[in-house]
Amino acid sequence: MSYSVGQVAGFAGVTVRTLHHYDEIGLLSPSGRSHAGHRRYDDADLERLQQILFYRELGFPLEEVAALLDDPDADPQEHLRRQHRLLTARIADLEKMAAAVEHAMEARKMGINLTPEERFEVFGDHDPEQYTEEVEQRWGDTDAYRESQRRAARYTKADWERMQAEAADWAGRYQELMAEGEPPTGERAMDLAEEHRLHIGGWFYECGHEMHRCLGEMYVSDERFTAHYEAMRPGMAAHLHAAIVANAARHG
Repeated sequence: MSYSVGQVAGFAGVTVRTLHHYDEIGLLSPSGRSHAGHRRYDDADLERLQQILFYRELGFPLEEVAALLDDPDADPQEHLRRQHRLLTARIADLEKMAAAVEHAMEARKMGINLTPEERFEVFGDHDPEQYTEEVEQRWGDTDAYRESQRRAARYTKADWERMQAEAADWAGRYQELMAEGEPPTGERAMDLAEEHRLHIGGWFYECGHEMHRCLGEMYVSDERFTAHYEAMRPGMAAHLHAAIVANAARHG
């Protein structure tokens, strides 16, 4: 089985021009040609392209990618292990940023009492008050908004770091149960949904089961929430939403 340059571009989500460039610099030369002289790629070529795109996504220059892939002593499994380590580290960083975004939105507005240095240490490049204007317009008159603002104004750097650590630990355990095939209506999934609700209540505002159901709806209807959970694990937004609904029902 072989594929045209257009088919490969469609599979990989790159342009034909990119594939031509990779061929020109010797990074990915197709294994065959059609009778008319057109490029034809086989499965080994597609595997190499996948490796190239992994490394490119991780920020490697094309020269380094070529050196890594053309190393005669390299083990293909080692490429995957290296990429897994690098991707895991990036995911961990993104999860920390995403958790900060979620708490900013759920808390309606965070009156963070931190110095600029502390704020950078806790949140990095993310601005935790990015959605301040929006949340004020939507929820500024609610008791939950006022309560979350009062609480957040008292939190120290250590408080924010502890909150994020709790959220990261919860997220890791939720991803594990999904990987093990736990359905949203399973006891473990509902227990973690309940823990999620209690985390919000403990840090920001009283979050009853009905309010938690409303938040769950936002996780699948608001693309920002959806992206946050999908970045952790594909399908997690819908899975968590269903677990929240199931958990609310069993406490109803």
